[in-house]
Amino acid sequence: MNALAKRVVQVLRQVRGPETADAVFEATALIVGAGFLVIGFVVALPVFWGHELAISGSGSIGVFAAFGGAITAAIAFALGRFAVRPEQVDPGAVRDGFTVPGDRLRWYDLAAIAFAHAAIAYLGWLGIAELLERSFTDAPVFAFPGAVLVAVAFALTGYVCFLSAVALTPMVLSLVLAVFLVVGAFASMLASSDVHWWRDNLSALGMSSNSSSVAFNATLIIAGVMVTTIARYATAGLPADDPADRRGRFLVRGGLILLGIFLACVGLFPVDEFFLLHNTVATGMTVVFGVVMVGLPWLLPSIPKVFVGFGWAFVLVIILLAAFFAVGYYNLTAVELIAAVLIFSWIIVFLRTAGSIGAVPPARADEIGEALTAG
Repeated sequence: MNALAKRVVQVLRQVRGPETADAVFEATALIVGAGFLVIGFVVALPVFWGHELAISGSGSIGVFAAFGGAITAAIAFALGRFAVRPEQVDPGAVRDGFTVPGDRLRWYDLAAIAFAHAAIAYLGWLGIAELLERSFTDAPVFAFPGAVLVAVAFALTGYVCFLSAVALTPMVLSLVLAVFLVVGAFASMLASSDVHWWRDNLSALGMSSNSSSVAFNATLIIAGVMVTTIARYATAGLPADDPADRRGRFLVRGGLILLGIFLACVGLFPVDEFFLLHNTVATGMTVVFGVVMVGLPWLLPSIPKVFVGFGWAFVLVIILLAAFFAVGYYNLTAVELIAAVLIFSWIIVFLRTAGSIGAVPPARADEIGEALTAG
């Protein structure tokens, strides 16, 4: 059995081509994608055989691709993280782009990130199927081409998610977070049983009486876990040469982690069941963001002044929005949506800024390639 496994590994390495960093990096992802292509076709063809399928809707190829794509995304992500896992863990070593000395991704971090990839794949393929359905009204899909389409969807999902996993950095995760929030929010809006939910506030999507509540609240909870993960690793490389720098870095990290906890609590405590608690944590998010912004030049003296001004401008815009709401010019939904966009835009830009001044360099492609080659 061991001899067979070694032979399979040797064949795979030959298929991957030259063991340079880029070749290993891309070719391994192609092999994973090809595997899911075969699996998708073999599974879909017997299921579709003898049927004329709709593009979207119940029992359609869109639903099949969405569910299968979600499973594929989770598995491909797990394979990618396993590929960069060293045989012997050195607690003081930088393993990949999402590991810093003395700290590593926890199981709940990986579970949340994998779930985000699966949710994006699921909702993304559902959306594409709905778009195609409206473009090809009443067009049937036969078994063989339907199986081919599903297989391609699986292959593309596996390829992209594997690459995302092996090249995972705080910046990549911030982009995954942004896409996840957008997809989750739009899915909740489309699934809402109250077409006029926007007349109340954004949290109306999470009410237990609303059919979109599960999607909306789950999106916020998972996003909150991802923000706490980003906070730990995004600040790990910031300069900490003296006690004042270390204290400032600790406070900024704590503020961002608190922001993520509050975000998760907004989903954990729906407004119709926990009115006071829900509003407290939702308001706390804005307060924490404002405090971090105002204190940033003193907490992190090395941060560029242009970025400080950028954050202060965001705070002023949020204050202006609150004033518009107070006088009745904007409703609460508009204020919440714009404030959320500003806050998460700032987080993404902060990651890039922190990475540019960080003391710990990001993982290089050759390090990842060596890890994959060793596996």
